[in-house]
Amino acid sequence: MSTISSIEQVGADPINIKWKVVRGDTATLRVDFLEDDETTEIDIDDWTVSATSYDSSGDLLDELTVTKYDGYIIVTAPSDLTTFWGNGYRNVVANLPFDIQIITDDDVVWTPIIGTISVYSDITPGGL
Repeated sequence: MSTISSIEQVGADPINIKWKVVRGDTATLRVDFLEDDETTEIDIDDWTVSATSYDSSGDLLDELTVTKYDGYIIVTAPSDLTTFWGNGYRNVVANLPFDIQIITDDDVVWTPIIGTISVYSDITPGGL
């Protein structure tokens, strides 16, 4: 099956994940793109990839950092961003929707992942 056929099949039903992040920490999420055999990497060199979270408390869209590698990406929420997610010292201080969007080399727009970032409170002061 070609890459585009696989993308169209998966794109019709994006994966919904829960990403757990501790407020004030740098958090990363790895996403692998594989052919149907689940071992062969898909060539993503010509893809444009972006990731965004939504913080309803400030009505802000936060752009997450995306780094591409051979067949996978790393999405990073840097500590200088996560520091502002949620407040207080409850177990979960915020739940932020997020997604990863791709524009393939054939100009197909695809959102393979949607989900929620569950932000847990940081207890140790000063980011030690």
